[in-house]
Amino acid sequence: MAAAVPAIEVQVGDRMVRVSNPDKVYFSALGSEAGTKRHLVDYYVSVADGIVRALRDRPTYLQRFPGGVEGEEIYQKRIPSHAPDWIQTCQVAFPSGRTADALRVTEAADVAWAANLGTVTFHPWHARCTDVDRPDELRIDLDPQPGTDFSDARRVALTQVRAVLDELGWVGFPKTSGNRGVHVYVRIEPRWTFTEVRRAAIAFARAVERRDPAGVTTKWWKEERGEQVFVDYNQNARDRTIASAYSARRRVEGYVSAPLTWDELVDAETADFTIATMPARFAAVGDRHATIDDVSHDLTPLLEWYERDERDKGEGDMPYPPNYPKMPGEPMRVQPSKAKN
Repeated sequence: MAAAVPAIEVQVGDRMVRVSNPDKVYFSALGSEAGTKRHLVDYYVSVADGIVRALRDRPTYLQRFPGGVEGEEIYQKRIPSHAPDWIQTCQVAFPSGRTADALRVTEAADVAWAANLGTVTFHPWHARCTDVDRPDELRIDLDPQPGTDFSDARRVALTQVRAVLDELGWVGFPKTSGNRGVHVYVRIEPRWTFTEVRRAAIAFARAVERRDPAGVTTKWWKEERGEQVFVDYNQNARDRTIASAYSARRRVEGYVSAPLTWDELVDAETADFTIATMPARFAAVGDRHATIDDVSHDLTPLLEWYERDERDKGEGDMPYPPNYPKMPGEPMRVQPSKAKN
């Protein structure tokens, strides 16, 4: 058996970050030439400005694969007890009422340190540590269902999602999910609760669905969705997270979630963006989400849409994920087929 390569140290800003087992292959399709743990750490350092902007001051969970993306997954919400003293945390509360001290990213070294733990994907909250009960981000998650693919999610984003944003006069920032879907982020004023932000997300999703009822669905139960693109409104609930911009994903090809302009999304493909190709792109064009914090929008119009739908159409709240307690106003949380039986 070959001897393990000794740990190395990588300069990240003003800090030295230890990287153990740097030659361990994490992404088999990239191999030892571009897909090792050292390459993953170097990737995150190369896009430091972008990844830190995506995570800054947000409670962040770590999706770790210490043996590579084809190995065991550890989804870690609590910061490890052996973290360096310069790593910051903030406390969050789960729907169950339990609490945890999650990673609070403030600098690039935090990301590199987490990558050394085998963190492939970073999952930030849509609220910041300064007020963990008031989200400052609305997340539009377009999830292609079986029989559909990335091209369908891309079409919905470019046509229906963008049209609704234009109707509101809002600025949205698209990115590939790094897998099959598309995400669009909108900064909002941190004035509303998670319940209110989720209701706004429901109203937005319904507006998209009405524009394309054959291609888009808001149905929570998979058995009802069919071959459509699901707008996952529940990604705006407390303690629900999405892979951040620039996060690598659990794909042997080393795909990453790539921030784009709307024009770039027109002909983008998930496979265009990997830990091997993104550094050169980032060096050339910078962070496509660099201005995401420049404008924060008033959520009131979407909350008015929600109230209108409830009053005029009888379309109120929708089911929460199964791990949540029964929520006020939530409809029966049971699969339609089981409810009929």
